[in-house]
Amino acid sequence: MKKPFYQLQQKQDLIRQFTPNWFTVTMGTGVAALVLAELPFANGALWQIGAAVWQFNIGLFAVFSVLYALRWLLYPDEARQIFSHPVMSLFLGAIPMGLATILNGLLKFGAALYGDTAVQIAQLLWYADAALALLIAWCVPFFMYSRQQHELKSMTAVWLLPIVACEVAAASGGLLLGHMDAGLHAAGILLGSYVLWGISVLPAFAVLTILMLRLALHQLPPKEMAISSWLALGPVGTGALALLALGQHAPQVLAAIGLQALGELFQHAGIFAALLLLGFGLWWLGIAVLSTLSQLKGLPFNLGWWGLTFPLGVFTLAMLNLGQQLQIGFFCSAAYALGAVLIGLWLMVAYQTAKGCYRGSLFFSPCLKAYLEQRSS
Repeated sequence: MKKPFYQLQQKQDLIRQFTPNWFTVTMGTGVAALVLAELPFANGALWQIGAAVWQFNIGLFAVFSVLYALRWLLYPDEARQIFSHPVMSLFLGAIPMGLATILNGLLKFGAALYGDTAVQIAQLLWYADAALALLIAWCVPFFMYSRQQHELKSMTAVWLLPIVACEVAAASGGLLLGHMDAGLHAAGILLGSYVLWGISVLPAFAVLTILMLRLALHQLPPKEMAISSWLALGPVGTGALALLALGQHAPQVLAAIGLQALGELFQHAGIFAALLLLGFGLWWLGIAVLSTLSQLKGLPFNLGWWGLTFPLGVFTLAMLNLGQQLQIGFFCSAAYALGAVLIGLWLMVAYQTAKGCYRGSLFFSPCLKAYLEQRSS
């Protein structure tokens, strides 16, 4: 058997070639753990498996964080080239979204396993996650406008990544409220989460509009970016999930500060808007499936395949939450079916990623390549 990372020219390339798109692995693995815990009969073995996957995901996030921090410490000039790269810089948004899945797992699994301490840690992580998501939502688009060169023909749904992190934090805020006492603190998180939703969803819809124009004028993206079509499902599913999670707790949270009527409005408006968003998401899901099938032959594997997991996962969780709030079994059944598909896709992508990681073939930094070519010319 060959040694690990045998395709890397040098062992230090494990750090030198490490890029933030690896954090999409934690996004997909984290949402798979959350979906496992929601499937039928999840009170037993599936819940335990979901908890184990969540704990494994914490380890992945820690390892990836160390590797990326080491890259900045050991190769700072090369690491900062990411801000000028028109594609890789967008994956900085995967870092807070990966962290959000750990936060959500603390509320789903940690509260049962570790008690109130898990909820307290989740509160601290939520503030850190929201701050990081907001920083990336400002800075990465600014770099796009000031440092990078973009063309409509090369545009893909990856543009959404730095923006969507804020609405993922908003959804986490809604889940966190279910473990807090009503009061000023909870009301602050509720209203702040709605602001994060607005920061994210409205620009995301602008990007989706540009994406539809790009697809109409230039057809499907190249095969190496084919899976990016699934990313369009992300802001729609997460946007719906955030509205449902926040609206579910809005009446009791706002009642504590004398705004019960407003809380009830938020709840009802959230359900209505989520229903519309899920309809829009269903359209994007169909487009993503057709796009993938049309390019399936000879489709090369890369870390972009993790785009099959997180968007579908949040869409599934949103549909399940809607079905539970409305007590309509059809939505729950559809969500369970999508959840089973998600777990199958996650297993497939995780297996291919493990193989590529062992070989070392997935460690490649396009911004480093461009930097070295520029220096040699």
